Order: sequence, then structure tokens, then C-alpha cells
Amino acid sequence: MVNIKGYISTNFTKAFLTVFLPFFLIISLVYLVKIASLTAQIQISFTEMFQLYSYTLPDIIFYTLPLSFVAALTNVLMRLSLDNELIALYALGLNADKILRSLFVLGLLFSLLLLFVSFLAMPLSKQYYQSFKTTKQAEAKLTIVPGKLGQKFGDYYVYVKENKDDIFHTIVIYNRTNKDQEQFFSSLSGKLNKENNQTSLLLNEGYGYTYTNTKLQQAQYKRLQVYDTTVQKDFRYQDIFNYWAQAAVNQKLMGKILFFIFVSFIPLLCVYPIASFAMINPRYDANHSFLIIFTVSLFFYFIASSLDKWGNFYIVLLMIFTIALFGKWLFAKRVAKYF
Repeated sequence: MVNIKGYISTNFTKAFLTVFLPFFLIISLVYLVKIASLTAQIQISFTEMFQLYSYTLPDIIFYTLPLSFVAALTNVLMRLSLDNELIALYALGLNADKILRSLFVLGLLFSLLLLFVSFLAMPLSKQYYQSFKTTKQAEAKLTIVPGKLGQKFGDYYVYVKENKDDIFHTIVIYNRTNKDQEQFFSSLSGKLNKENNQTSLLLNEGYGYTYTNTKLQQAQYKRLQVYDTTVQKDFRYQDIFNYWAQAAVNQKLMGKILFFIFVSFIPLLCVYPIASFAMINPRYDANHSFLIIFTVSLFFYFIASSLDKWGNFYIVLLMIFTIALFGKWLFAKRVAKYF
């Protein structure tokens, strides 16, 4: 019996990797394109891009595992049926329910893994991702690129002709303080200055102009310090308990919890329904793998999406127990009754 379990597990592993790896690569590519689009807002290196990608791994795993499990389970049972290997196992005295137990245990392990990923890994990775993005956006606001128009430093628009050894040359600053008043500054040189977490632009040798509808004022300066007055929003991390505790007042987050719970149970719940149609007699039944995969996946994700919008914990528990009992009944009626 140990060898039989190992044989079925080996076949499942091969089928699972055949499905999971393409899914994983395709969704990874989608996330990489999304990360690459951030370069239009912030400057990130290749190492930082890989770091951001690592923060998306829990999401990628969560959305690829259930579908991969459904496809792999269908394919392995259908292939064993069509190759008459299940018939051989029945001839050895094993019934269909005993053959399916090892796959049921795998479904349980996959469900536990999905619960861990969705309720522990995903909240942490999302916070790391958002913290990294917030920090980089704050740095981008304080980065002045020579020759580029429309750059902002606090409430000011800044243009710098060139940058040599962190010293800016030929600087122009424009600020519109209100509807009727504008300010204009020019300087031969300057540099960014950071003191006590306060960032400023230090200008040397220049002129300042204040313009209104009635007068124009000019001032000459040797040194002028322009401060960044924008308020930076610091990202605050939350522990797992406090993160999910917000669901009590956040209906959208509550919907995510219900969605995560149900999707996490898909590997466990789909074993008997899939086996009811994939464990066949090849002399009388045809291969309908694609139809089984599509129907089962659509059924489970339709329920998950509905629970996200209109569900509650009682409905989730009711659906899980109902599907589990229905799957067991269907398996007994279609397969276990004959094999």
C-alpha cells in the first residue's frame, strides 16, 4: 500500500509541476510588467526590481496553486483511467476510495498552505511592497534631474541645467504663491542639503523676483535656502492581528477574508467532485479533462467571488460543508458504487 501511495503521489507531482510552472511564469510576467511600469514614477535598480518581485510571490502562489491543483488532479486521474492503471489497482483489491485517500491528504496539505499564504504571508508582503513604494516615491520627489522640465521640489518647480559632483549649475525656480502673485528665482549654483531630516535646496549667487498685477520686486542674494515643506506620509506597519482586525469596520477587507477562506479550501473540496468524473472506465467513457477543469474552476471561483461581495462567515461554512457532502455523495454514486 505504501508503494501505491508513492506511485500516485509521484504521478500527481509530475502532473502538478507540468501545470503549475507555466501558470507561475505567466502570472510572474504580468507582475513584472506591473513592477516595470513603476519606473515611470520612481527610479529602481535591477536588484530593487527583484526585491519588489519577491514581495509579490505570495500573491502569485495563492492565485496559481488552486487552479494548478484542479488541473493536475483531473489530468492524473484521467490518465490513470485511460491507461487502465486504475483498473489494475482495482484488480489488486483496492477500491476507489482507498486510492483517492492519498490525493485527499495532498488536498488537505495544499489547503493548509493556502491558508498560511493568504492570512500570514500576503498581508506582510503587501505592507513591504507598499512601504518600499512609498519610500521610493518620497526619494523621487527630492531627486532633481538636470535638463528636465516640470520637476517639483516641495511647492516649487525647479529646472537645473547640469549637475557636477552633486553641485547644481544654472538653477531656475518658479512658485505661484496664489492667484495674483508669482515668484521666480535664478542662481548660478546650488545643492541639496539635508539636516535633521529636513531637506532644503541651498542656492548661491542669484536673484529673486516677486511679481503681482501692480508691481515687480527684485532681490539679490548670496545664499538662499529653499525648504521642502511638503508633509511626507510615513508608512506604518501592522501586525497580522491588527491588520485583519480592521475587517470589523471594513467591509471590503471582510470580503477578502471570506474569499481567501473559500479559495484556500478549493484543493480539499475539489478532490471528490473531480474524481467523480475523472475516475472512469475507458471502455465506456471518453476523456473530458478540459471540460472538468473548466467547470470545476468556474464553479468554485463563482462561489468565491459571490462570497466576496455578499457573504458572511455562516454562509462560507455552509457552502464548505454543503460542497464537501455533495462531493462525497456524488463520488459514492458515480465511482465508489462500481469500483
